[in-house]
Amino acid sequence: MNTFNVPFAQSLNNALRDMDNDEDVRVVVIRAAGKHFSTGISLDEFKNKSHKDYREFIKMMDEHNHTIAKMKKPVIASVKGYALANGAGLVFACDLALAAEDAKIGTTAINVGLICLGPAAPLVRSLGRKKTLEMILAGDILSAADAARLGLINKVVPAEDLESATMELAGKLAQKSPLALQIGKTGIYAMSDLPYHQAIDYMGELFASLCATDDAEEGVKAFLEKRKPEWKNR
Repeated sequence: MNTFNVPFAQSLNNALRDMDNDEDVRVVVIRAAGKHFSTGISLDEFKNKSHKDYREFIKMMDEHNHTIAKMKKPVIASVKGYALANGAGLVFACDLALAAEDAKIGTTAINVGLICLGPAAPLVRSLGRKKTLEMILAGDILSAADAARLGLINKVVPAEDLESATMELAGKLAQKSPLALQIGKTGIYAMSDLPYHQAIDYMGELFASLCATDDAEEGVKAFLEKRKPEWKNR
């Protein structure tokens, strides 16, 4: 079920950071080891903890929301089976997401007397307040198609095509300029917290910094010369 506990969360975040620092890695894919993407935090964890213990525990359960947003490289969720509660939150936190047609996604913690507050942070930035409240408070499980209609999934494919479709998208992104991907991701995350005019100016400054790089010059030159670019990541 790929349920979250402290070792699971630590391993996930360490792996993500290691891949972000690996120059040979261009794109990161998170996919299920087993039948389900993740059914959230193990319910066995919700006992025998003080308030302080829970504060530290929940901080670790939510850490991937920070890690993925800070990564330089695109992160793709490849979803099959159930993605529930904190597992759904992991999908929402990823930059892009593909899902099998039979995948199910839901912020279901409310159904056991808890509530999906960590997953709500990336969710509200995709859905807006009213739909986020509906999902968090009702705890319904969505089909992959419904999640795609809401903009929570980029593409839904037959289950047997999930891996190939995921790797096709990853391969497409891996051919792009790493610097352009990094600056684009950084800007899009940062501007969501900025006023409109400030966001425009900020994005313009980021674009100017990209234009001044060797890779930007190489990309334009390669296009005009009708050849594949050779990225130097500088």
